[in-house]
Amino acid sequence: MEPQKNLCAQIPLSLHSRVREEQEKSGQSLSMYITQLLTDYYSKGEKSMQFTKTLAIQISEDLFNRIKDHLEREKQRTGKKLSQKDFVIGLIERELEEAERREAAPQKEAGNHADME
Repeated sequence: MEPQKNLCAQIPLSLHSRVREEQEKSGQSLSMYITQLLTDYYSKGEKSMQFTKTLAIQISEDLFNRIKDHLEREKQRTGKKLSQKDFVIGLIERELEEAERREAAPQKEAGNHADME
């Protein structure tokens, strides 16, 4: 386990209340919750600085409930809360990456065949 160091900071009471409420919902200790928040923030890096657009869709109530049930099961399994937004973005990113790999594969093979000739 990586060595730990205490981080102490004065924050507005309203923000403190919000952090504690979300932390309690997550089921994590305060240390784990803050570590996760900071890790997520810094791991997004340049992505968090990009402009954002809203993608709004309507889905059936049945599908919505299946998603909620899945997220709750994952929270129970991992101890971490995954938001609907992060879940959907993750699905979209995985599908796009897979599609991009499929599109790149024929180009690589065509390049390899050209090298053999």
